[in-house]
Amino acid sequence: MIRTNLSTRPFYNEQAVHVLLGVVALAVVAATAFNVSRVLRYSRSDTRLATEASQDESKAAALRKQAASVRASIDPKLLDVASAEARQANDLIDRRTFSWTELFNRLETTLPDDAHIASVQPKIDKNGTIVLTIKVTARSVDDVSTFMERLEKTGAFARLYSVEDRFDDQGLLQSVLEGSYVPGSARAAGTTQ
Repeated sequence: MIRTNLSTRPFYNEQAVHVLLGVVALAVVAATAFNVSRVLRYSRSDTRLATEASQDESKAAALRKQAASVRASIDPKLLDVASAEARQANDLIDRRTFSWTELFNRLETTLPDDAHIASVQPKIDKNGTIVLTIKVTARSVDDVSTFMERLEKTGAFARLYSVEDRFDDQGLLQSVLEGSYVPGSARAAGTTQ
């Protein structure tokens, strides 16, 4: 075997090297063009967003100034009147949702035979709780106590206490009860709604 090169000019694979270098150069140029386009795109986007942020900050400052002037122009007395009217409207709405039928059904199922209800007056306290004032006529203190115990067992009445007790000319006990009422509660069996 002959190991010497007999040609006048040795063959080097120059064309393959040039093609490979050309492909690498094209890839570098393409990557550079992609990166330049991304830099330009993000630069424009950043400029646009910075401009929008500046405009938004100036609008926010103008709105803050406008809100401060509106707050300064509000009369505190008118605001108090509007608040009182809103509370009154809320009270009316709460009264409308109060079910007299449900209440009277509860009272009827818990009332002892020797007791009678003279009047019932609901009111809503500052916490939004319904406070009932119930005037009861009974033969004895035990009848009123039984009535109060039965009401509390329903779960719809809480903190029930006697405000006033007195006997009338016929010897009947006139008792005024007061306590919190939660419509819709029904723990005790036998309570109708």
